Amino acid sequence: MGRAAIQSTVLLVEDEVLISQLVADWLSERGFAVHAAATGDEALQYIGGGGEVDVLFTDVNLPGSIDGAELARRARQLRPDLPIVYASGRYGSCDIGPAVPRSVFVPKPYDPADVCALLERLTAA
Repeated sequence: MGRAAIQSTVLLVEDEVLISQLVADWLSERGFAVHAAATGDEALQYIGGGGEVDVLFTDVNLPGSIDGAELARRARQLRPDLPIVYASGRYGSCDIGPAVPRSVFVPKPYDPADVCALLERLTAA
């Protein structure tokens, strides 16, 4: 099956390499361009440097000085309309502190097909 036309760019922030690769492959097959980052620091540098991103999909528990919740807050300061999806297998939506407005929480384990459908809805024009 050929790849779909590129719809939107997802900034995928996940420190588990296998999960990141699986989700990135699913997103690419669904027509998303994917920029993967393993830490919140790396993701924030990408966003702050003007990297293309239409939706942020971030794990909550990340290595480094910025976790997913803080990354979301800082990303929204830089891009106020950026859709944000949090994911975690360790924390629930109530455990991450005040989520940024208009964000979505996805518990792990999740079905990558469901995540793709969610991101398609969030980035639909």
